[in-house]
Amino acid sequence: MANILLERTVPLPLDEAWRRITQWRRHGEVVPLTRVSVVPPAPTGPGTVVVARSGVGPLSFEDPMEVTLWQPPEDGAPGMCRLEKRGRVVLGWAELEVRPGPGGRTRVVWREEIRIRLLPSLFDGVLRPSARYVFGRALNRLLRRP
Repeated sequence: MANILLERTVPLPLDEAWRRITQWRRHGEVVPLTRVSVVPPAPTGPGTVVVARSGVGPLSFEDPMEVTLWQPPEDGAPGMCRLEKRGRVVLGWAELEVRPGPGGRTRVVWREEIRIRLLPSLFDGVLRPSARYVFGRALNRLLRRP
């Protein structure tokens, strides 16, 4: 299992940072070789399933994630979303959080525990930096583009 922690401080209001990181289909635009679908399409809440399909042709897999916690930021209070990975290949969870940061900015935190079924923990040393790179790049892109 690989634990990942990504933190960014951005010059965005809480609700705008939240909107950018929880527009699920946009995740497919910023993660290479990935398409994202959502059931039901809107609005997001507990029970919503976000499915990321990654790969090419027969070398692809689905990463279904169920929203188990959905607390958008309200009146300056932090916002938090937790997704539980329910797939055959990728297991674990992800948490996305926005909270007030220094100087009126917003602090965005992405925590993830990722396990690949049948992949021995010996490979965590490769999985962790690879996932940090991919998710870090995705987070940067999500926060940059409205």
